[in-house]
Amino acid sequence: MAIQITIVGLGQIGASIGLALAQRAEMFDRVGHDRDMDIARKAQKLGAVDRVSLNLPAAVRNADIVILSLPMDQIQESLSLIASDLKEDVVLLDTAPVKEVVTAWVGELLPEKRHYVGLTPVINPAYLHGVNSGLDAARADLFHKGMLAIVAPPRTAPEAIKLSADLARMLGAEPFFADPSEIDGLMAATHTVPELLSAALLNATVDQPGWREGRKIAGRFYAEMTSPSMQMSDPMALSRTALLNRENIIRRIDGLIAALQAIRNDIDNEDGAALEGRLERARTGRILWWQQRQAADWAAEEMSNAYAEVQSGSEIFGRLLGLGRKRKPKTGK
Repeated sequence: MAIQITIVGLGQIGASIGLALAQRAEMFDRVGHDRDMDIARKAQKLGAVDRVSLNLPAAVRNADIVILSLPMDQIQESLSLIASDLKEDVVLLDTAPVKEVVTAWVGELLPEKRHYVGLTPVINPAYLHGVNSGLDAARADLFHKGMLAIVAPPRTAPEAIKLSADLARMLGAEPFFADPSEIDGLMAATHTVPELLSAALLNATVDQPGWREGRKIAGRFYAEMTSPSMQMSDPMALSRTALLNRENIIRRIDGLIAALQAIRNDIDNEDGAALEGRLERARTGRILWWQQRQAADWAAEEMSNAYAEVQSGSEIFGRLLGLGRKRKPKTGK
């Protein structure tokens, strides 16, 4: 009997999960839902899902696994819509960029005997310079040589956590386990702040004095620095993400402002040696990070915890329908 996995949100991440699981056709019945029905049908045509459902509650009603791959501004509303339709022992996963607040929403909205685990995908380094976004950027190997952060609230069923780790490996990623506040801080620094910095640069240049001529000579560096503003899902989602991760975002922006102020002071003081030193440290740090990211050689270091050893897919998913249920005692003859 196939396991029904419902993917809600068929953008780059959701559709890539579906494409990666296509090679396990005998194991999964992949159901897709997206607010934009044209996107849902296109995802089905691409092979990301086996079938699509127009109605969100109906899409999750018989699901054994539900993955919410949605912008931050849609998570709470979607949870409210599906909570009463999730069957017992379902495993609910999400790929939201902010975990503490989603964990709180789940605690408020989900009935008992429904299991939640948060996921934060780290994509294949081969696609870090991709210019496409959304469904057009979906790839079956999007998570190869990547990682999948697993964020489990206290008292989460061990089987649900192991299932999440095993799913990560099915996608081609290495699982690692993180605290919600830890992953929120990391996401603020490496994802949300770069998007906000892109917006800030655009607001500081577009339609400002000199832009009439500046737009003609803006080149590669300007294009690369401003590209995150084009790849964000939409301004509302980014705004919601920043506000819901407020403390981490403010701390990281303050650090960025301090770093810019130090560079400004070096220039103002005509201190070439200090400025050169800062630029060289930045360049060296970037080279080292890029080499490590391409090699993906730190995954093993992240696996030293209680859930590092994960059972095979057949073992975990074979027990899924019995998650949380007590075994019947053996009777003597």
